[in-house]
Amino acid sequence: MNKPSIISIVGARPQFIKHAPIQIALEKHFRALTIHTGQHYDKNMSQVFFEELAIPNPDFLFDQRENSLQGAQTGKMLKEIEQVLIAETPNLILVYGDTNSTLAGALAAAKLHIPIIHIEAGLRSYNREMPEEVNRVLTDQLSEMLFCPTAQAIENLNKEGIESSKIYRSGDVMCDMLRLVENRLRPIVQGKYYFATIHRPYNTDDSKRLSEIFDSFGSLRHRVYLAIHPRTMFRLESFGIDPKKYTNLELIGPQTYLDSLSLQRFSEGVITDSGGIQKEAYMLQRMCVTIRKETEWSETLSEGWNRLVFDDLKEISSSFDKKPGTHFHDLYGDGKAAETIIKQINSYFFQD
Repeated sequence: MNKPSIISIVGARPQFIKHAPIQIALEKHFRALTIHTGQHYDKNMSQVFFEELAIPNPDFLFDQRENSLQGAQTGKMLKEIEQVLIAETPNLILVYGDTNSTLAGALAAAKLHIPIIHIEAGLRSYNREMPEEVNRVLTDQLSEMLFCPTAQAIENLNKEGIESSKIYRSGDVMCDMLRLVENRLRPIVQGKYYFATIHRPYNTDDSKRLSEIFDSFGSLRHRVYLAIHPRTMFRLESFGIDPKKYTNLELIGPQTYLDSLSLQRFSEGVITDSGGIQKEAYMLQRMCVTIRKETEWSETLSEGWNRLVFDDLKEISSSFDKKPGTHFHDLYGDGKAAETIIKQINSYFFQD
């Protein structure tokens, strides 16, 4: 008997990490193919993750380098994904998170009447100005199975009237991945330091705002290692901002998964505007300051492990002076989310 086929769609760093434990589990039960949309095309933000996490190279790889606009990028992905789905006729498609790749995959599958599985469903920042929020809301509405990492995510879907029989509490697959690699984490740099990442448009696309962020880094008591995103580097150069004037700031390139975790694990704290890194910092029991007005990972705020700073960037320094409260080791699950997800998919679609 032929195995049912499932196509997973990935395109950005956090999705490669989530996909690794899922792909391992999928291959036991499905003809499991992968589309890489090319949303992150830099080798250090893409191919290195496939190599480091020991997952097969994608079966289909697209190129998005000419599409910097949200609509153009999503539209090109939609067209290319649709062509693959027509040719391969999968039983199911699987998408992760909230990127343009996620939405393009969901739209292509919905128009071809292919059931959609959404991993990391139900997250909400309630800020529709973020393209990620639009992507996740629309994908949840189109999906046949919605796997939620937390109870809060389930509550969000219930408020939106999504049928409860489609919603599952799975835990977080990034927790699975961390448990698999945590014994491989090692110190990379010496001394006390903060680890930082900045890439969101509202933090990088205005010269005054970006300068203020770098000024705040320059005033911190410990050295800051900033894993520079290509977008942020481009803005620095175009605005004429010289990071070399900040003596306690060191720019480092986009990090591999293990190096990023290692830099977080042995830091004095993490500063970011990323979604996934907030969660990784929590799992690694490191305080995080998030340079945003809101977060989709609201449960990280309750005991002070994550603090939101936006208007007054001087609060970054004082935030690290406050000790966090209780840390809940199993907040994001028991490290067996991938196994739970595959069992539920089999039961829902392929068992009477």
